[in-house]
Amino acid sequence: MSPDLWSFSLDLYAKPGVEPACLALQNAGANVCLLLCGLWLQQRGVTCNEQRLQQLRQLAEPWDAEVVNPLRTLRSQWKTSALQDTALHSLREQVKKLELQAERRLLERLEAATKDWPEVQQTDSAHWLQGLAASADPANRDALHQLRVAVSGT
Repeated sequence: MSPDLWSFSLDLYAKPGVEPACLALQNAGANVCLLLCGLWLQQRGVTCNEQRLQQLRQLAEPWDAEVVNPLRTLRSQWKTSALQDTALHSLREQVKKLELQAERRLLERLEAATKDWPEVQQTDSAHWLQGLAASADPANRDALHQLRVAVSGT
């Protein structure tokens, strides 16, 4: 298991099927950083409860709304135009890097907030994922299952 949330996230994201699952969840409104944090906490054996879920949401949602999502929106808006404009393509790549840095900062904040949570038992990732997922439509259930399968192999 990776000792820090960022390394855990990079390792998990590199596994087959995880990237498309994360993108599907993100497109459906889920905060993937929160889901990755939940999987990391599950791997550490941290018990999931409503107070912890709420604490994570309160920390992540403002950062996501004010920092990550505006960068993601700008990057997405420029996608088509950047194919024809090399200057815009370069700027879009810079925005993409900023978006990734913003997600890393969020993961670091989530890790710092959870560092003192005791590691007492192995827990089912379903509790963390169900508590942190934005919706439970069939496409999301498949993507969440893909994450559970990928993390069980770590």
